[in-house]
Amino acid sequence: MTAFEAIGVVGGGAWGTALANAAARAGRSVTLWARDASEVATMRDRRENVRRLPGVRLEDAVSPTADLADLRRVDTALLVVPAQALRGVALALAPVLPTGCPAVVCAKGIERATGSFMTDVTSEAMPHATPAVLSGPSFAEDVSRGLPTAVVLAAAQESLAEALAQALSSSRFRVYHGVDMRGVEIGGAAKNVLAIAAGIVAGRRLGESARAALTARGFAELTRFARAFGGRPETLMGLSGLGDLILTCGSAKSRNFAFGVDLGEGLPVGEAGHGKLAEGAFTARALVEMARSAGVDLPICEAVDAVLSGRVGIDDVVERLMTRPLKSEG
Repeated sequence: MTAFEAIGVVGGGAWGTALANAAARAGRSVTLWARDASEVATMRDRRENVRRLPGVRLEDAVSPTADLADLRRVDTALLVVPAQALRGVALALAPVLPTGCPAVVCAKGIERATGSFMTDVTSEAMPHATPAVLSGPSFAEDVSRGLPTAVVLAAAQESLAEALAQALSSSRFRVYHGVDMRGVEIGGAAKNVLAIAAGIVAGRRLGESARAALTARGFAELTRFARAFGGRPETLMGLSGLGDLILTCGSAKSRNFAFGVDLGEGLPVGEAGHGKLAEGAFTARALVEMARSAGVDLPICEAVDAVLSGRVGIDDVVERLMTRPLKSEG
C-alpha cells in the first residue's frame, strides 16, 4: 500500500484550504487546486487564502494551482467542492488522476438532481478512481489553525482506509478509519438539514430545552434513514453522525445553523445565510424524497423542507411537530 506522500486537494474554499494545511502538517506534499486563477495568484504571493480563510497562513508544503493537470502526480485526491458541484468537477478531474487513485469525498450532501450519494456521484464520474469519504465534526477555521480535531475516513477496503488515515493524521488532526462509506456520508449529509432546524429553534427563541429535544429526535431520524440505506448504526453513533450533529446543532460557526437562525428570526429563504453556502438547504428536498420512497419517517427534516419551500410557516410547523400523535420513544 502506498504511503500517499503527494496529496491533491480539489477545491480552494475554506474547508479545502484547511484540509490542505492539515495534510501538510502530516508531512505530505500538497497541491491545492482552486478554479479562480486570481485567487490562486494571491494565495501564492501572500501565502493566505484571503477571501475564504483570512488570517490563516498556508503551510510551506502547500502549492496552490489553477491547473488541474498539476494533479497528475498526486497519490490521492481530496474532493472538497460543494456537493451540487461535485459531479462537474469530478468529470473534469477523471482524465487527470492515475487509475486507481483514491478520490476522497469531503463534501457533505446529496445530489439534488439525482438523489445520489456523493460516493456514487464520484464512482459514476470517475470510474477509474477508488472512492472514499471523509467526514466528522470539524470547522475549517479550527482545522486550519491546528486546533485538535478528529474525523473519520471510510473506504471499501479497510487497508486503504487505514493507509489514508495514517497519511492525513498528525498530533492535531486525528483520522479514524472504517469501511462504512454509506454511514459516514449519510451522517455528514443529514446533519446539515437538522442543523437548519436547530438554528430555526434558536432564532425563534424557543429555548434550550426545545433545541435539545430537536437534536435528540433528529438523531433518531438520522439513524433511521441510515439504516434504510445501508449505513451501520454504530457508525452514526460516532464522529460523522452524533459528533457532527452535536457540533453543527449548537454553534453559530455552522453555516447551516446560522442559516436556520436567520429563518427563525424572520428573514426570507433567499436572504438567509447572507450569501454563504448552506448545504442543508439543497439536501433537504432530496433527503425527504429518498426517505419517502423507502418508507422512512423524518418529521423534522420534512418540516425543514416545508419551510424552505414556503409551503408552511415556521409557527405552524412547530405546532404540527408538537401535536403529532404520541408514541413510545424510538
